[in-house]
Amino acid sequence: MSDATTNLGTVADPSTYRPAAGTIPTDPGVYKFRDQHGRVIYVGKAKSLRQRLTSYFADLTGLHPRTRQMVTTAASVEWTVVGTEVEALQLEYNWIKEFDPRFNVRYRDDKSYPMLAVTLNEEYPRVFVYRGPRKPGVRYFGPYAHAWAIRETVDLLTRVFGVRTCSTGVFRRSEQIGRPCLLGYIDKCSAPCVGRVSAAEHREIVEDFCDFLAGRTDALIRKLEREMSTAAEELDFERAARLRDDVSALRRAMEKQAVVLGNGVDADVIALVGDELESSVKIFHVRDGRVRGERGWVVEVQENATLADQVGAFLLQFYGAESEMSSGIPREVLVPALPDDAPELEKWLTEQRGAGVSLRVPQRGDKRTLMTTVELNATEAMARHKLQRAGDLTSRSAALTDLQEALGLDDAPLRIECIDISHVQGTDVVASLVVFEDGIARKSDYRHYSIKEAAGDGRSDDVASIAEVTRRRFARHREGVSTPPTSTGEMSATETAADDTETSRKPKKFAYPPNLFVVDGGAPQAHAAAAALDELGVTDVAVVGLAKRLEEVWIPGDDEPVILPRNSEALFLLQRVRDEAHRFAITFHRSKRSKRMTTSALDGIPGLGAGRRTALVTHFGSVANLKRATVDEIAEVKGVGPATAQAVRDALDDNTADREGNAS
Repeated sequence: MSDATTNLGTVADPSTYRPAAGTIPTDPGVYKFRDQHGRVIYVGKAKSLRQRLTSYFADLTGLHPRTRQMVTTAASVEWTVVGTEVEALQLEYNWIKEFDPRFNVRYRDDKSYPMLAVTLNEEYPRVFVYRGPRKPGVRYFGPYAHAWAIRETVDLLTRVFGVRTCSTGVFRRSEQIGRPCLLGYIDKCSAPCVGRVSAAEHREIVEDFCDFLAGRTDALIRKLEREMSTAAEELDFERAARLRDDVSALRRAMEKQAVVLGNGVDADVIALVGDELESSVKIFHVRDGRVRGERGWVVEVQENATLADQVGAFLLQFYGAESEMSSGIPREVLVPALPDDAPELEKWLTEQRGAGVSLRVPQRGDKRTLMTTVELNATEAMARHKLQRAGDLTSRSAALTDLQEALGLDDAPLRIECIDISHVQGTDVVASLVVFEDGIARKSDYRHYSIKEAAGDGRSDDVASIAEVTRRRFARHREGVSTPPTSTGEMSATETAADDTETSRKPKKFAYPPNLFVVDGGAPQAHAAAAALDELGVTDVAVVGLAKRLEEVWIPGDDEPVILPRNSEALFLLQRVRDEAHRFAITFHRSKRSKRMTTSALDGIPGLGAGRRTALVTHFGSVANLKRATVDEIAEVKGVGPATAQAVRDALDDNTADREGNAS
């Protein structure tokens, strides 16, 4: 591969960074557009880089509105030459995943679809409903449209397969007290926690459970029916009745997943329906001939994109993520139209799956019938989206426009950040930072901050805390890197994870500023944030404070607040941003306070530091369980010796005696 970059300015005129046509290679490759802050805003691939990139710098009036906005927002363009189109596909996906460009079409669910997870990597595998990315060592079934559908199925199957469904904490408590939970008493769990079955026997039960969900159902039902007949012949009518109920439960679970294709067919059926602006994408996951789950998206359509182009973009992004677990890609992918690079995509999918993948358009038969059903679902999803968007898009656009006019901003505040402080009488002081883009919460950019408490009287100064958080947040923007100053207090784990890139060259999400910075409070809080920005030399961020009492908007330097109409969309947006920051801060504060109070009974014990306190509470599940433990049981915890265990036991006994004395 070879790289080339041009960066001739940071203004919005594309001619200022347009590369000379002769310098662009004609080879296939992948290109990136960056804005003035170095953030990647668009990633694309091309069979001929020269032909594709030249088209972006044609007459602006002839470009699609979205493309015109992209090239006027960008400040530089760079490209990477690759050897084959399959390499270009892989590199394009990697860059889209790494940089999350705002102008690329994003095929993301509006929610995380639930799946049924089986933790085969544990000694006693557990079955539970799961949302999120796939993890190694865990087997997944789904996704399903609704979590209640999974729970209903699991409830039916646990009477047949006594698989473990409890959490780790419940499992350990049952082990310690020697009694199973309620599911063990009502025979909906084989209770491996108390030794009713061994680890090997429980794993066999789990494997039968997975085989049933994977579609291998006929053999299991025939086996149970034979056992039922044998029990009846031996006059063991109680066992025969239980087996009869088990067969009935399995049949009811099978009825919930209708057979649409022949047994053994694994396929994903994809349909796209839309207009020149938006497209509705629907996918049905068929495994072993049954529809196991479905997903849906509504996305913007890129300029002049044909149906085949949209299919290609979707396959790249969707199966790039699914390929992280090879079981996510089926043997057959049915689409409404084949993209131009279908052979390369088919080869790429085969490499991701590790086995052959067929990409084709169904023409007749059951598969064509199912494709029609998926298209109907996509059409209905598009109709619902348009009804909702008619109100949502209008209100968001009105809110941003009203804010721009009311606050005298040069541009509409497309990115808004808000901070809030939370504490109880100066203890456990924390702050939250929430982000809204285009009027919608962007939760992946949320941050927590732990604030250094005021010394002496234990009180917390909200104004000083706001100034501290502002300095820490904008240090990255000022310095162009993501490492904030260390003299302003301890950073939270969340913030540290996002900032630990001292040597990284990749621009981070917070290396560029918001359009509007909102603080929860009145004039003093707004002035504190503005002063912190002045110290850092940040001049391109508007700051306001939103006071709770009268919902007044305070602008630093103004003696009177801005009063927005009570029914204005701008005020509603600011309230949503402020309330979200408050909610996020309260949640983090409660979590921090809870962790501190959990181990408070162990404070001051000689030889017991923070690490050992956490290890003790984790091992026993709670301080209450620890109080019932003997010295020998406490000493079994890693890092806790006999002397420390005796000190813990004595301290807990003294605390109990003190409470009893106070009660008397």
